[in-house]
Amino acid sequence: MCGIVGIVGQTDVAGLLYDGLTMLQHRGQDAAGIATVHGSRLRVHKGNGLVRDVFDAKSMALLEGRIGIAHCRYPTAGSEGSDEAQPFYVNSPYGIALAHNGNLTNTEALRREVFEQDRRNINTGSDSEVLLNVFAHELDTQNALTPEAVFGALEGVNRRVKGGYAVVCAVLGLGIVAFRDPHGIRPLVLGKRSLAQGDEYMVASESVALDVLGFERVRDVEPGEGLVITADGQLHTRQCAPASEHATCIFEYVYFARPDSMIENISVHKARMRMGVTLGEKILRLRPDHDIDTVIPIPDTSRDSALEIANVLGVKYREGFIKNRYVGRTFIMPGQGERAKSVKRKLNPIPLEFRNRVVLLVDDSIVRGTTSQQIVQMARDAGAKKVYLASAAPPVRHPNVYGIDMPSREELVAHGRTEKEVEALLGCDWLIYQDLADLEAAVAGPKFPGRKFDSSCFNGEYITGIEADYFEKLKQQRSDEAKNKRRTG
Repeated sequence: MCGIVGIVGQTDVAGLLYDGLTMLQHRGQDAAGIATVHGSRLRVHKGNGLVRDVFDAKSMALLEGRIGIAHCRYPTAGSEGSDEAQPFYVNSPYGIALAHNGNLTNTEALRREVFEQDRRNINTGSDSEVLLNVFAHELDTQNALTPEAVFGALEGVNRRVKGGYAVVCAVLGLGIVAFRDPHGIRPLVLGKRSLAQGDEYMVASESVALDVLGFERVRDVEPGEGLVITADGQLHTRQCAPASEHATCIFEYVYFARPDSMIENISVHKARMRMGVTLGEKILRLRPDHDIDTVIPIPDTSRDSALEIANVLGVKYREGFIKNRYVGRTFIMPGQGERAKSVKRKLNPIPLEFRNRVVLLVDDSIVRGTTSQQIVQMARDAGAKKVYLASAAPPVRHPNVYGIDMPSREELVAHGRTEKEVEALLGCDWLIYQDLADLEAAVAGPKFPGRKFDSSCFNGEYITGIEADYFEKLKQQRSDEAKNKRRTG
């Protein structure tokens, strides 16, 4: 998962892009980069680390221009090296920089096509560089640099590329190009603000980046839609892919997105509250005479759900863990060893909230289970009589292949195990999962009943279709064993 931003402004945009990235830092802590267009030159600065570490006053001063894109990254399949920071750049045709959120599922086939048919070379293991070269080739075949030519190129991209993708490009001589995969798996939102000098446009992964910079949220970019924002501030749009089933990734609402964001006109905060209501109702159905004394969230993402569970159950809600905010999100740590070490550095229990109590810990989801195992033991060590664990999401039994670096199936704690077996493995006295139908209904809410989502990590149904050997290849790329081998050479 990554964060992307693109802006066409009336004055230099580097500062706005920087601030936008800081609002999206939760989407990726591995690397960051900004590219701006200044006259006929593209200026790029990028590197590994947090946004605040990659950029300083000197590098920001060099990023001149009223047009720019930005990216913060965490590594997905096959994408871990220091040369993987985005935006990527090609000089033909015209000069194009690209930033990408998502993951392509036919990368290897495309890589061969790009080399053998398009006569282009790929220098990294990143699918984003492959996507850039596909777009560059398709634009080159249009023999023009106009919004219409870009839309023709995007039609070619969507025919060739499979997977989940939201993309922003800076194209020299034109402006900003943004587009989204035909199913709308990865989010992308359009914003606008009007100044005395004229209109400014912004696209970003989440609406919170627009809010903070004073842009009004206009709408989500439609699945398969292409946008061109020219240097003079003109917005052009066109549908560039045939109508497909709309299926935004439900894990955005469960974990990744900030609660103050709106995705597809659904408040992430409200969606998480509704998750808590439905899970609380399930607990009451299963154990109407429960003995829960206190509901405690595992910070931060589960707070909204935990508070509503406590309300439904009629028991106390308490903050029982103190979070060290200077440790990153453990789910997106690059290796299991690093994740395991981070848990105790990240969370510390308040014994008064656990001692001699039956506690219900609430988490947004349970993926590998290692973190949950340690947190359950923390609660016991702090004096809890019993430790129950509730997940606001169903069991994660399948990898996410559209841009979330979930491990191979064998490393998912729920894969091939019953809920009772997972319960025993985690060491809790009772494990309660959300039902998938309840999760989808909670996210859709009363305004969008029956809305479809990409829930593939829960049900194994991949909307784009997956080749037979894909998961074996994914295991070779994503398993912690494979990652450790790559790191040690």
